[in-house]
Amino acid sequence: MIDDDFRFKQCIVVRVDLGMSKGKLASQVGHAAVSTAEIARKNKWKWWNLWIKEGQMKVVLKVNSKTELEILFDRAKNLDLPCVQIVDRGLTEIQPGTITCIGIGPAPIAKVDIVTGDLTLL
Repeated sequence: MIDDDFRFKQCIVVRVDLGMSKGKLASQVGHAAVSTAEIARKNKWKWWNLWIKEGQMKVVLKVNSKTELEILFDRAKNLDLPCVQIVDRGLTEIQPGTITCIGIGPAPIAKVDIVTGDLTLL
């Protein structure tokens, strides 16, 4: 088995308290996946490149509140992980300016798990 310091993943953490439809949720997850991958490509190129070669592992996780999401985002930033908050424009289901999810990584699994290891799958 390969050490988690040498394998990479991306996590998307979604707020379930917003009650987004499946389509809206999928769109927000897509925004987070693309945005945080671009951040990694620009700022953590080696991580991004290894993640691409490994097959671009992604995991979608859930939290129940904006507060939980903000805490996780701050932890990711403090660990210097590629991360992004997705703020909705409010054109369909939710109010403008609502933070719907965050993207973390791609980064070494061991580092990402410091932030997301206790969360459950969506």
